[in-house]
Amino acid sequence: MNITALVLLLLLAALLLLFAVLLVRALRFRSRQDAVTPLPAGGPAGEAAAEHLAGAVRFPTISYSDLEKYDRQAFLGLHDYLAQSYPRVHAALTREVVGDYSLLFTWPGQDPQLQPIVLMAHLDVVPVEPGSEGTWSYPPFSGQIAAGYVWGRGAMDSKFGVIGTLEAVESLLAEGFRPQRSVHLAFGCDEEVFGSVGAQQIAALLEARGVVPEYVLDEGGAVIQGMVSFLNRPIAMVAVAEKGYLSLQLTVETEGGHSSTPPRQTAIGVLGTAINRLERRRPRAQLTGPAQLFFETLGRELGLPLRLVLANLWLFAPLIERLVGRSPEIDALLRTTTAPTILRAGIKDNILPLKAQAVVNFRIRPGETVDDVVAHVRRVLGRLPVRVDAHEGKAGWGPSPVADVCAASYALLQRTIRQTFADVIVVPFMVMGGTDSRYYGRLTPNVYRFAPMLATRADLKRAHGTDERVAVEDCRRGVAFYRQLIRSSTGGDQESGPPMSQV
Repeated sequence: MNITALVLLLLLAALLLLFAVLLVRALRFRSRQDAVTPLPAGGPAGEAAAEHLAGAVRFPTISYSDLEKYDRQAFLGLHDYLAQSYPRVHAALTREVVGDYSLLFTWPGQDPQLQPIVLMAHLDVVPVEPGSEGTWSYPPFSGQIAAGYVWGRGAMDSKFGVIGTLEAVESLLAEGFRPQRSVHLAFGCDEEVFGSVGAQQIAALLEARGVVPEYVLDEGGAVIQGMVSFLNRPIAMVAVAEKGYLSLQLTVETEGGHSSTPPRQTAIGVLGTAINRLERRRPRAQLTGPAQLFFETLGRELGLPLRLVLANLWLFAPLIERLVGRSPEIDALLRTTTAPTILRAGIKDNILPLKAQAVVNFRIRPGETVDDVVAHVRRVLGRLPVRVDAHEGKAGWGPSPVADVCAASYALLQRTIRQTFADVIVVPFMVMGGTDSRYYGRLTPNVYRFAPMLATRADLKRAHGTDERVAVEDCRRGVAFYRQLIRSSTGGDQESGPPMSQV
């Protein structure tokens, strides 16, 4: 046998061995979606919860960076409405108004040695874009119930969570249920603005009282239909982390002058070059952290060819990063994103501006920091005469810690979701924006983000857009979910499955 034949034979043997290793890993790459017994059909009436949600939507609790702009009557009116709608909650639980308009409810557990749970949502909503009111199917703050939906601003984001948790607690109290561990309901008043003072105040208050939650559950994920084109099953997206946030202001200053005799480099031209560089040389995509958890969990539910690839990320990660990164949603999961959002320059068409400015927003992936992003920007801009500052002096914040998907609290959450939604796959992922829950990371490592509603990807755009709505059936499912979660988390019984300590 000559040398060439021997080399070819060895290469073939190596390829066969590699394929065997890949195949064995794929065959062992099995589903982690535990079998569960679905919740009994029927359950809590969705109509009552829908009516209460519709009533809550009618209060225009719009939040602003300036507290003086708040509609005080709207927020206090919502407080009173909740008190009237949930008399048992307000009789049995301690209610505190934190700061100006945030609410904290405490349901004392029978065993003070057990760590409590915290269920979150927020009372405030984003404004409706002026002039767009006529494009809504029903007026934005009408709280109309029609065609099987509750319509209005805040229905999804996130009065659904406020009403769902209160409805669940009210019904459990009516049954005489007493939790073993304490339950806190935390409703901030300014989640939709930079800073979320209400959430910070509630988290600081709980921390000062020595509260160390078993877990925290906030909004941020949902059950999505049509998320993956090659998988005909709904996917429950449970966020185990969220990205950090940083906006940088780029400033270029020149002598200006008349537009008839421009220099080779104008302020706008230099700024355009800077933006172009930042968009072309983005922070690198990395299939690690929540992104890796997402693909590894999803891959276990796929057919053999795709499962073979996702079971062997050690080999195929670079290929996946290149292919799936073409989708903006997946690309954002893999990297720190770069988005120019504001441009300012010029006062007249024949005058060269003295100054040109741009604001570039970055959403920072776990594993990177605010300082990493600033260093990246300075490195990319190089010697361009561009000054880089924090936008409006705000330093931003880093990504949250990544919650442990092996924790008992995650297993309980996964089981409860699968009991509530038929044939669902529960998959960890990451919130690309921000939620109030980022302030609770110092209280517990187990911070999750999920709202029990069923939606398409198109539905999710309604949350801050036109025709925000929630299905009446989701109101029913939402109450059933929160009831089951509370029962299982706080001691449980034969009906609700094993308590958290036994998960």
